[in-house]
Amino acid sequence: MIESAAFGHHHDQTGVAVTARTEEASGSRGPPAAENKGSGTQKSIVDVAEECTVSFVILPEHYGQTKVLKLDQTIREIREALERELAIPNKSLSMMQLTGVEGGAVSGTLQDTRSLRQYGVRYPGNQIGIELRINYYEAAASNSSYVMPEVLSVTVADVEGRQRQLTVAVEKQQAAKPYQGGYRHKASGVMYHHGSTQTARLEEKEYTTKFHRDTQTVDHRTRSVQSTRETGTQMPKKGVVYVSDEHDKVISGTRYFSSADLFALRLEKIQVIQCHARGMFARRRARMLRQRRDESAQLAVAKEQRKQLEAELRHKREIQRRMHPRTYEDFAVLHKELEMWRVKETRRIKEDLDTSKEQKHQALEQLLHKETRLLQTLDKLKTQAHKQNKGAKVRKQLEQMSQPKVWRQSDNEITTVHTPYTTRAKELLDLYNGLNLPLLSIDERLDVLLHVKWTVKEFDCNLTRDIVDLIDREADMLNRGRSESSFAGLRKRLANLFLQFVETPDFNPEASRFQQVPRDMIRQTAVQPLSTVPLNTAVGRK
Repeated sequence: MIESAAFGHHHDQTGVAVTARTEEASGSRGPPAAENKGSGTQKSIVDVAEECTVSFVILPEHYGQTKVLKLDQTIREIREALERELAIPNKSLSMMQLTGVEGGAVSGTLQDTRSLRQYGVRYPGNQIGIELRINYYEAAASNSSYVMPEVLSVTVADVEGRQRQLTVAVEKQQAAKPYQGGYRHKASGVMYHHGSTQTARLEEKEYTTKFHRDTQTVDHRTRSVQSTRETGTQMPKKGVVYVSDEHDKVISGTRYFSSADLFALRLEKIQVIQCHARGMFARRRARMLRQRRDESAQLAVAKEQRKQLEAELRHKREIQRRMHPRTYEDFAVLHKELEMWRVKETRRIKEDLDTSKEQKHQALEQLLHKETRLLQTLDKLKTQAHKQNKGAKVRKQLEQMSQPKVWRQSDNEITTVHTPYTTRAKELLDLYNGLNLPLLSIDERLDVLLHVKWTVKEFDCNLTRDIVDLIDREADMLNRGRSESSFAGLRKRLANLFLQFVETPDFNPEASRFQQVPRDMIRQTAVQPLSTVPLNTAVGRK
């Protein structure tokens, strides 16, 4: 096998004449050292005009090299130079597929006697490409005129019936094949030898003998044992005076049991077995049917109970949403029912024929007063619901800030981790809940105020200074024994300022996830809310 280290590729060890074609990207490595030797002077313009750049490609490794060659160099000279450079045997390199010349590409093997100029290379700027094919083993000498090709093109049909052209590399056998006999044609005298293929023959399986006397004969073995109790039989005969018949038994044959009796006995036992088997199947089926019936009954009862429970919950929900409305839908239902009640009462008053016109007018005035009072009640309920919803929203947001980080692992296990930010949010949540706790003693309230003061004094800004002032004012009022009613406004303002402190990302980093508008954008002087921008400017109108 020939090592072609100059091109940096490797060869397989099958001895195959490798053939393929590809295009090598431009990128000259420069001419070889043998061609760069000279007197050290710059080449003349005539010499440059007589040279061209040729890209050689060795397939299928897809390695190549770019060389500068003379236009008058023959293919033999170029091939011999490459063989010396690659350190491979003489005439083991084939050059073919010349591209980039005038008149189109030259296919097939290039002739050794022709030069590059004769193949149509005219200008030094032409990008010439030549494919190289290396025969790693010398072909065996043959007296026959037929030469086995190195590559065969075979046309086959795929599964869908389309014709495909496949290239098959021929592996030439270097060693002489053994003589396997043959025959001579009597008329022509031609000798024919038996041939062989390269495909290995399948080994014959050794099957186990199945049909033979040895496999169908039972082996008998005889074993002798000595019992612990010996017995014997003695018959009376001449010379024996007395033989005891005390333990003798008379055995007589029973009634003959024919094949018909055996068939009748089998039929009787079969009927007994069938009776028990059919009873077992019937009991099993009955048990399964009873189980299905019980399950369906239980499902029906559970479904009915679930319906009743849902109806009760729905009824309680309807009552609750009318007594304590919280959402927009609840108030919409109340307004709709109020309007239906007003229309119904108005129709009843107007359709009453027993009342006079003045009485109807008074009834309509009373109906209007009732509707007004009901609308005032709905407005009060809206105010209460707004306060409750706002408090619930604040509590939910603060609880979400203090929740730990949750990750789901590959085994579906849940991992929770408390970060410094979530721990900080949890502490601020506890302080906020402590500020809103009612019915605290003076000492407990002062303890809560002291913890809040220590927390906010870590930062110095207008907000924290206002909180500290309010805490000092409430502590002074507590020490002077003021009534609880006088603390309502002060404590409400303190809770609101501390809520602003908790919702500020500078003091509570976890609050940045709940900011709808980044604080950096609010701080920019050139940024204004959309409500302050004129409509014609916002939509691009004049």
